[in-house]
Amino acid sequence: MPLIIGVPGESLAGERRLSVVPEVVKKYQSLGAQVVLQKGAGVPAHFPDSVFDGVELAADAAAVFGTADVLLCVQPPSTECIAAMKPGSVLLGMLQPWSSAERARQLMERGITAFALELLPRITRSQSMDVLSSQAAVAGYECALIAADHSPKFFPMLTYAAGTIRPAKVLVIGAGVAGLQAIATARRIGAMVEAYDVRPETREQVESLGAKFVDTGVSAAGSGGYARELSDDEKARQAERLAKAVAQCDALITTAAIPGKAAPKIISAEMIARMKPGAVVVDMAAESGGNVEGTVAGEKVWISDVLVIGPTHIASRMPVHASEMYARNLFNFISPFIKDGALALDWEDEVMAGCCLTHGGELRHAAVKQALGL
Repeated sequence: MPLIIGVPGESLAGERRLSVVPEVVKKYQSLGAQVVLQKGAGVPAHFPDSVFDGVELAADAAAVFGTADVLLCVQPPSTECIAAMKPGSVLLGMLQPWSSAERARQLMERGITAFALELLPRITRSQSMDVLSSQAAVAGYECALIAADHSPKFFPMLTYAAGTIRPAKVLVIGAGVAGLQAIATARRIGAMVEAYDVRPETREQVESLGAKFVDTGVSAAGSGGYARELSDDEKARQAERLAKAVAQCDALITTAAIPGKAAPKIISAEMIARMKPGAVVVDMAAESGGNVEGTVAGEKVWISDVLVIGPTHIASRMPVHASEMYARNLFNFISPFIKDGALALDWEDEVMAGCCLTHGGELRHAAVKQALGL
């Protein structure tokens, strides 16, 4: 029998993305695999069943989980779904590996080989598989649009019969993939943009997009391309110099995140109090606790005369392209190991080994094992 790739619908409220799209289905089929798709799974992402040629449609998620050799997901499956999985099958997606020891235990007990793509090694060869980067690009774009939509000011300079309106000033905190996309999008709309990151090596990238880099004199360059946590003294110096830039902006977008940990608090209530009346704050890190004091995930909160927005499921706001990007990431990861319609995992491959969460009844990732106390 051919390898069965299973794609259930996403059950988490607000999640509209899908882990496969018609273009990628054809690629799996060309490798000799059969795709089983839950009926209606693609509808939230605007992919009706009719656009998937040659797939087998399953009545519900349980039918997908019970028949698939390889399961693709966007959000981690529920306890009930894991219980329905075939022992020894493969689970691939964003599994939030640091968030649940119970889920890790259940995957081990079921003998599931689980690959959490958040654990992908940060090497050149893995870039085409990097779900965090692809979805962060979507989120950064969306956050710039959210800021522009809620700002009481024009983002671009506007000349009209009675004079000229100055462009809005946008400050972006964090110059990772999401931050750089937010910078580029705000610039395209026409805003004046400044940006700050604790990693000084990002200055060149920020300036290449036409933004001004805010230098606070604090560096938090870490390993693997991520920032390290700052000491209390560094946080105080950072806050003092950053407060001035925050006070001068019309829209603030924060994007700072540390994988597996709560988002660092960067913007204090005192900084918000000094912002201009009508200023807008978009906290992209709201789901992991937020970068801004006073952010409420999924809500819009007025703090004095400043609007603080904590959007959730940001990439799901643009589900068509977000799904296309995500589906290609998953395919690029698993396709080298599909040969003649069968799955042949290669544990000598550093990318595969590096993002393996569970296999053979064991928790394979040392950092996750330590973090979960397992």
